[in-house]
Order: sequence, then C-alpha cells, then structure tokens
Amino acid sequence: MLSMPALYRFPRLFLLLLLLGSLASGRAQAQQDTSTLKAPPIRNVDLGNVDVLPNTDTKGWLLLDKDIQLELDGAVQNLYNFKYDKAEKQFRSLRRRYPHHPMPYFLMGLSNWWKIMPTNFQTKQYDKIFEAYMDTANTYGEQLAKADPHNYEAYFFLSASNAFDARLNAERHNWRKATFSSKRALNYLQKSKEANGLSPEFLFGDALFNYYSVWIPENYPLLKPVLLFFPKGDKQLGLKQLRTVADNAFYTGVEARVFLMKLLHNDEHQTGTALPMAQALAKKYPDNGYFERFYALLCFDQAQFGECERVSRDILEKISVGMPGYEAASGRYASYFLGYLMQFKYKDVAKAKDYYQRCIVFAESNGETEGGFYLFANASLAKLADQTNDKAGARRYYAVVADKADHKSSQYKEAKAYLKKKTKE
Repeated sequence: MLSMPALYRFPRLFLLLLLLGSLASGRAQAQQDTSTLKAPPIRNVDLGNVDVLPNTDTKGWLLLDKDIQLELDGAVQNLYNFKYDKAEKQFRSLRRRYPHHPMPYFLMGLSNWWKIMPTNFQTKQYDKIFEAYMDTANTYGEQLAKADPHNYEAYFFLSASNAFDARLNAERHNWRKATFSSKRALNYLQKSKEANGLSPEFLFGDALFNYYSVWIPENYPLLKPVLLFFPKGDKQLGLKQLRTVADNAFYTGVEARVFLMKLLHNDEHQTGTALPMAQALAKKYPDNGYFERFYALLCFDQAQFGECERVSRDILEKISVGMPGYEAASGRYASYFLGYLMQFKYKDVAKAKDYYQRCIVFAESNGETEGGFYLFANASLAKLADQTNDKAGARRYYAVVADKADHKSSQYKEAKAYLKKKTKE
C-alpha cells in the first residue's frame, strides 16, 4: 500500500484557527448515515468538562430553541448535502422573523463557506458574500452581548463568525486580518466557555482548543512560546468533548464528527476507527463531495478497494454532470484511486494510464501540483512508461517528480536516480 501524504493541513502560522474551525452547523466542511436527520433532544452533558454552570436566563436564545431546531432540520440536511438553494431559502425565512439576530446570517455564511470548502479554497467567487454574512452576524452578536453581558449565545456566534473569518483570511494569506479575527474568536471562546453545561453546542470550541493547544507544540515546537499565553489544554479531554458534541449537538454535531474523523486519521493514526464515521457521513449526505472523497481515501488506506472503487466512480460521475460541490479536488482523489486499482487489481495498464492522466489534469486545473496525488500519478506513469520501454515518457514524468517533490522524499530520490542513469546511457 502506498503511504499517503499528510492531508488537510492549514497554514502553519495560523494553526490556532483550527481550535475554532467551524463552530456550527455546517462547515458543513466535509462531510452521512441513514435517511432523515431528526432534531435530537438535548442530552446530559458531562459537567466534568465545565468549571461553572452559569445561572443565566436563556429565554429567547435561538440556539437552544427546539422549535427552531425542528424547523431547521431540513435546512441543515440540505446544507451538508450541498443543496445550497434549498438550505438558504429556509435560512432567509428565519432572517425575516429574526432580522437582528446573528443566527440566520451565520447560517447563510456557512452555506457560502461550504461552496468554498470543496474546492480546497481555490475558488474566491464566494469570498465577499461569505465575509458580508459573517460580518453581519458579528455585528448583531455584539449588540446582543452589549445588551446582556451574560448572553452566552451571543458569544457563541461572535466566536464562530470571527473564527471563520480568520480561517478564510489565513487561507488567502491576509495575515493581518486573520490575526485580528483569531484573537477576537479566542477571546469570545473564553467567554462562551462558561455555558458549556447549557448545551453541547458550546462545548465544541473548547474541545478543539483542548486538543490543538497540545497538538500544536508537539508538531510545531517553534510555536510553543506563543502558546504560553493560552490556558493549558488536554488532548484526551478534547477528544472526549468532541465525542460528546458529536453524539448530542444539533448544530455542531456533524462538525464534531468531521473533526474526529480527521484527527483520528491524520494525527492519532486510528484510521480504522475513523472509517465508520466517514462511512456514516457519506451515507447520510451522499451528495457532499468532501465527505465522499474523504471516505474514499479512508477506504483506500484500509484496503477496502471495492468500496473505494464504487465511491470513486460515483465522484467522477457527479463531476461529469456538474453537481454542486464536486470539483477538481475530488476528481483528483477519485481518478488516482481508480488508476491505482486499474494498475494493481485489474492489471489494466491502459485504463490505469488514463486515470493517472486524468488525476494530473484535475490537479493542474486546480493548481494543486506541489505534492500528493499529482506526484503519485506522475511517478506511476513514469514506471509504467519505463516498463513498456517508453523511455522518453518515463523521463518526462520523472522530470516532473524531480521538479516538484520534496528533496528528502523517496519519490525525489527515485526520480533523480532514474534521470541520472538514463543521462549516462
């Protein structure tokens, strides 16, 4: 089995943004189980995760309103299933009734976030409208907090809207804006943390903080001095809190499952545990390209090649008919997996070459040519060319690998060795 490169890393100077990732229904980011999403009752939250259970009046809080949850049940489903128009229609209905509350604007922002996410942030056409909705959510959140300093719902939306704004600005290398929004998000997170015992929704940001405030210095020691100014985290507590949110929260439940899935695969090296989560997300939201490609990745990693092939073919079919959220990024995954399976499972060299070349086209069309599947596809084509005595083709593909691969990688060394040998011949 080929080892896959680390995936889904964010700009390293702003890894703290991961602490807040997407604090509500839908970073509706990546992201499946059976038929309809039922608005779950708020279950008991482990109060061991909470320092103080606040004595505050929650009347009028939309975040805790079960009637609103029932009303938005279909909208949340549509959001994660990339039925953007249907979801936004319901969010606009909420806005008409609550024009001065941050929730409808935040949800509209999330919908646009999920139009950006599947492209690996390559598209910029939704940036302005996304920022406008998050800025409006921030404005109305500030008004609520000013009217009532104990309105933890306001702090929830302030933390979330600023976190999303910071994340996008970091992706766009707008470091000054990202830093400002990140600081605001973390400040509001500390305030909303007091309400962890009121709803699992509030626990999500704290869970991410607990995990990543330990993960960051472990993986990026140079950032340790920065973290001296933050509270001490606890990775295991963070994972426990994420599971609590995943099992109990209405708005942030899917987000928590997405983070758990990614953490278990990328960082905890427990892909076997992450796979059922990915399968459930892909089944519940079958038209979410981000969920499908991550599920295909985990199936590939766990040698579940039959399912990997089925999902990969489904992804390419949905790209071919232009389904929303099915972009070149997903095509790059699917075509590489199918190329690998054609080569090693079916021994069909012609089809393998075709899929590897499609992977390269997807990667180049999306500007994702610095590593990963792009280099794997080029290296595979180089080997296949050499095996069929196509020396010119092998040199061409290996030249790409030598130019793009990390100089410490085995791919680079293999490519350089081949090119050096053929130069002498």
